[in-house]
Amino acid sequence: MATTTDYVLHIKVRLLISPIVASFTVVEEKVWSDRGYVRIRCVLTNGDVLEVAEYFVREQGECRPERYRYQWMEGGTQKLCRRWDNVEHYPGLPNFPHHIHRSDGSVAPGERLSIIQLLDVLEKNITQDKVR
Repeated sequence: MATTTDYVLHIKVRLLISPIVASFTVVEEKVWSDRGYVRIRCVLTNGDVLEVAEYFVREQGECRPERYRYQWMEGGTQKLCRRWDNVEHYPGLPNFPHHIHRSDGSVAPGERLSIIQLLDVLEKNITQDKVR
């Protein structure tokens, strides 16, 4: 059973120990007993920037993302590497509203993703440069 405070603490610890996160700043954090919101800016070890914003809810003892936007930008530029979000603007995609904006401007179906799951994806792929 995770409380909302435990969930946010877990995110921060995960960022602290991640081999791809050089530093991070909590831009905004709000936590209530049944929901919360975090917005964090990370500088990755390769110089890229990762901006994450997640509104989450606590249901049946678990916290899960309800609304999210995770944007990975090439360091020193305004060039998008990827953005994962669930804004409801691509109703024709499988797994609507979850989708991924790619660096080439295309949009692909996505899945519900938490900040912690995103770190798993990036850690697995960023060193192999497969995600871009």
